[in-house]
Amino acid sequence: MRAWLIVFCCVVITCMAVITTIASLDRSVVVAGVGLWPDPWFVATLADAYFAFLTFYLWVAYKETRWSRRLGWLIAILLLGNFAMAAYLLRQILGTRAYSVESLLLRDSTSAKNFENASV
Repeated sequence: MRAWLIVFCCVVITCMAVITTIASLDRSVVVAGVGLWPDPWFVATLADAYFAFLTFYLWVAYKETRWSRRLGWLIAILLLGNFAMAAYLLRQILGTRAYSVESLLLRDSTSAKNFENASV
């Protein structure tokens, strides 16, 4: 499972880089964005993407115990979208010594205790 997640994150980052490069070479996002705002499907797609980013960020905020890291990842996710999300997941997978789904998804027990003690 770990290897598949690493491959998946690398595929996402690579595909997003290729797609973004192709789209950027076609036209500027600033110029194209102005003409797209009246289209309800553009607005719906954009809202859908940013709600997904914020939903993913809730997990990031749970995992990270420092406010500075939480803020940094929030900004990265909102600006870079799936690039940042795949990078965060890859960082979590590669940074886990004893890999398990629980260690990937849940907060480290020592950092959780430190976080709970700091917030009292």
